[in-house]
Amino acid sequence: MKPKQTLFLHVDMDAFFTSVEQYDHPELRDKPIVVGAPPDQRGVVAAASYEARKFGIHSAMPSRTAFQKCPEAIFVPHNMARYKEVSQQIMRIFGSYTPLVQPLSIDEAFLDVTGSQRLFGDGPTIAEKIRSDIFEQTGLTASVGVALNMFLAKLASDMDKPDGLTLVPFDQTAIERFLAPLPIGRIWGIGKVTQKKLLSLGIPTIGKLQQFDFQILEQAVGTRAAKTFSRLARGIDERTIQTDTEEKSISNETTFKDDATDHDQIEATYKRLIDKVAGRLRKAGLYTTTVHLKIRWDDFSTITRQIRLPLPCCDDTTLRETGIFLLHDNLRHRPVRLIGFGVSGLTETDAPPTAQLSLFDSPDTTQHEKRTRLSRTTDAIKQKFGNRSIQRGSAMEKPPHDPAK
Repeated sequence: MKPKQTLFLHVDMDAFFTSVEQYDHPELRDKPIVVGAPPDQRGVVAAASYEARKFGIHSAMPSRTAFQKCPEAIFVPHNMARYKEVSQQIMRIFGSYTPLVQPLSIDEAFLDVTGSQRLFGDGPTIAEKIRSDIFEQTGLTASVGVALNMFLAKLASDMDKPDGLTLVPFDQTAIERFLAPLPIGRIWGIGKVTQKKLLSLGIPTIGKLQQFDFQILEQAVGTRAAKTFSRLARGIDERTIQTDTEEKSISNETTFKDDATDHDQIEATYKRLIDKVAGRLRKAGLYTTTVHLKIRWDDFSTITRQIRLPLPCCDDTTLRETGIFLLHDNLRHRPVRLIGFGVSGLTETDAPPTAQLSLFDSPDTTQHEKRTRLSRTTDAIKQKFGNRSIQRGSAMEKPPHDPAK
């Protein structure tokens, strides 16, 4: 029996944050809207409406620059609680058509609708039903790509924005013709550096890559990348929907209103970020194996540093010790624009990875267990009496050595 042909959708909301604002506030419709920091303060653009994008405004642009490009732009603060509320509505719509949903962010997701066609119709029919449901329930528009695999579906969803639907051909020859005129940068994994390298080889489009000598490509980008790019250039992608939504990392960062030069101010802000991350980690019932520091200097250059822990942990003391060690080791006498702290390598147990340990190098877990109990007790007290019910001392603020050793 011939296996059933797979069918994927990629649904991408159109200018999501600003569209929510324009729906909630009709007076903002058809006007250039910027969600983010006001132009008279330090900060960046979180999202720009299509009307604002016409002036060259885009996300991550400094708000002051956005104002210079369009003085008529209306700046509104982000309302993440509202965006999440609408996102949950949209995700419920997806779930009414298939249980195989993989969110990529708050405003986009992959759907495997292979098994949904008997109930709801073919790919374009399902896509139109979803777009209609979204508009009726939220007042927002979405663009959808319909294809045999995830790569092609995501590529297609961006081709007819806003409020569009693009169907990729199912025949292999037609797929390759569909991809051929697209710029090489549309292939997943080809960033600016790789794109520059491919352009120097005379590969400006996906069609050129389809015809290019594999051995020369392999020498230029390596065997693994060459195989991946060659397959994607022909529209081949065998990945499946991942419904596991387990959190892979937790982080917090903040941008200073003015560039910070006072190390005490920077450290105090950083400690608050550590405490927030530690609290979220314990609330999720998780432990971390790796701690991260992020610093963005006044010239927008950014560094990230990390330390791997000998034992998975979730306690305030270890995270503070490790985080402060990283900060002291990397902070320089130059203005800081942004500071961030994060954890990754999350696990549901604090047991050491047995594959990496022997009988003779197993760490002493006594102090580790005491610290975990203390942090959980602190959480319980704060929950009952408020966050200010416990004030931290300074005994642990400056570790004399690398806490990961």
